[in-house]
Amino acid sequence: GEAFACVQAGNAGHVDQAVAAARAAFHDWSRTPDARRKDLLHALGAAIEEDMPTLMELVTKESGKPLGGLNGVGAGMEVGGSIAWTHVTADLDLPVEVIQDDDIARIEVHRKPLGVVASITPWNWPLMIAIWHVIPALRAGNTVVMKPSGLTPTATLRFAELANRILPPGVLNIVTGESGVGSAIAKHPDINKIVFTGSTPTGKTIMQNAAGNLKRLTLELGGNDAGIVLPDVDPKAVAPKLFGVGFHNNGQTCACLKRLYVHDSIYDEVVEELARLARDTVVGDGLVEGTQLGPVQNKAQLDFVHELVEDARANGARILSGGKARPGKGYFYEPTVIADAKDGMRVVDEEQFGPVLPVIRYSDVDAVLTRANDNENGLGGSVWSNDRKKAAELALQLECGTAWINEHGAVQPDAPFGGVKQSGLG
Repeated sequence: GEAFACVQAGNAGHVDQAVAAARAAFHDWSRTPDARRKDLLHALGAAIEEDMPTLMELVTKESGKPLGGLNGVGAGMEVGGSIAWTHVTADLDLPVEVIQDDDIARIEVHRKPLGVVASITPWNWPLMIAIWHVIPALRAGNTVVMKPSGLTPTATLRFAELANRILPPGVLNIVTGESGVGSAIAKHPDINKIVFTGSTPTGKTIMQNAAGNLKRLTLELGGNDAGIVLPDVDPKAVAPKLFGVGFHNNGQTCACLKRLYVHDSIYDEVVEELARLARDTVVGDGLVEGTQLGPVQNKAQLDFVHELVEDARANGARILSGGKARPGKGYFYEPTVIADAKDGMRVVDEEQFGPVLPVIRYSDVDAVLTRANDNENGLGGSVWSNDRKKAAELALQLECGTAWINEHGAVQPDAPFGGVKQSGLG
């Protein structure tokens, strides 16, 4: 709840300067030999690794996630993942695809840079998501203008500082600020593509503003991911994994498990084990060794999480663990497992984006698929079972961009990731 840094509030004029710098740098960068671009990005990955302690501390101070974190998912994982993602993306090739080569014709598909790509990132994984946006764009020969969340700009600023010691001037630019900067980027006539991760309403506004020059878009928006647990699993064995994928980063992850459907025959055992794990979780200062979960990132999000829990309580759900904010400084909310949750409750139907997991009872597998799909979001989903073939059949029927088996939220740089319905496009 206390400021630890002061960051410049940029405006539309700064966006114009950044875009002009990126446009001026595009000609030479897009024609830089492929091997040279690879080498520079590998050098950037090495620079991030060398600066890892500084970046980890900034991530923890601005986002709240612990240095270590629940199951190792914390600032160390965010920075370490950023390093790995940079190196793997640097090594991706862009081959010419030959569609046809015969006596009639030769047809080739070439992948060419678009121009200036803008990246607008959220507060939950500030450095990691910036890397996801920026490194592929640079790898392909585009120049970039970044706008980090106004709630978490410091680690991204540090990344840009490191990058500009390595990349040619103007290739990577950053403007910090609030919504006015984002609006200027969305409307800018000299930006060719926007990559945005954030809320669905903001994504829709960006899409409307981008129509002026038909910008290409990649929008990774809200998620309310469902997980379905089949009756053949061992409750005690599966509960720790379910807890980890539902509560890491305090549930503040787009592709986090947010609605858990458990078969009636094992329901009570699963919810009791989840509640026990929640009560045993160490919540506190992310800079203190051993802390598993830190605070919710901001006051508005804390209030929203509390509102959803109270709505569930008022509508007959049982709060088996947590269910309240901790007194004193900081935006700490106890890990909360909600039993007897039902479709139609706000905590089930809306994305809570906090340390809260509603667990919903079901008895019919076909019916639960319909219930899981009856949501406007469609980012990720999962099926949990000892019968992988059966699980895969069900997973393929989930209306989401990615479906996992006995896992949730696993992503990697050489696999597509995105959503359907209101969870975005591209």
